[in-house]
Amino acid sequence: MKERLISSLPGIPMLLLLLLAVLAGGWLFMPALEQSQWPQMLAGLLLAGGGALCLSGLYMVEPNQAAVLSLFGKYVGTVKEAGLRWNNPFYLKKKISLRVRNFESGKLKVNDLDGSPIEIAAVIVWQVVDASEAVYNVDDYESFVHIQSESALRTMATSYPYDQHEDGQIALRSHAAEVSQHLRDELAERLADAGVQVLDARISHLAYAPEIAQAMLQRQQANAIIAARTRIVAGAVGMVEMALAELQKNGVVELDEERKAQMVSNLLVVLCSERGTQPIVNAGTLY
Repeated sequence: MKERLISSLPGIPMLLLLLLAVLAGGWLFMPALEQSQWPQMLAGLLLAGGGALCLSGLYMVEPNQAAVLSLFGKYVGTVKEAGLRWNNPFYLKKKISLRVRNFESGKLKVNDLDGSPIEIAAVIVWQVVDASEAVYNVDDYESFVHIQSESALRTMATSYPYDQHEDGQIALRSHAAEVSQHLRDELAERLADAGVQVLDARISHLAYAPEIAQAMLQRQQANAIIAARTRIVAGAVGMVEMALAELQKNGVVELDEERKAQMVSNLLVVLCSERGTQPIVNAGTLY
């Protein structure tokens, strides 16, 4: 089902014309009734009745609104011209809003890629772009959008971990742009048959589920401490290597393997203790 635009007649001129037809029919009917002139009475009734019937063909289309017309169950076309319009009075007219709309999904509890339970919600901005598909392809397009949006959000949330564990890995918390694009693509695929275009989709709420929130916070703190100590140790090792290289280059002192290992150990202890950590390996085993 694809949208087909059809023309309509301006409503105000048609309103005036049909009112004139009703008045003319009454003007013919009343004198003929007094004189019992049946042909004239019939003509007056037909003119007035036809004009009154055709008045039902008037309908109003607001800006950013479409009227989907059907005749005895068959789709005829869509009218998007704003204002008072007129079409066949036997057409059934269903109006659909084309305005931009948005809603925020409820907080969904799902498992991320690592299996950790999280709470997630999103704001979806959408618009009907094909009124005929919205009317005939789905039963209730607004309910369809809401249900499919929550389903797409669940699918997207299970595709990524909450936190980034490896370099280059996309995570829900650290890659908002990539995650939002994935959600938009997922929604566009699901809502295409309903004549709906997704303009924007962004995560509005993201958190670990309450039952594991404290444990996950402790794990994040532990990971941060480990990362900091690893960087400190790596920096200290680099400084020791630089010091030994400079001593050997300038010929300040000649060191055998035993004294070199002892100096490395002392330098590592001094550098790491100044930065709030201790070397976790014996420096003598590095060489």
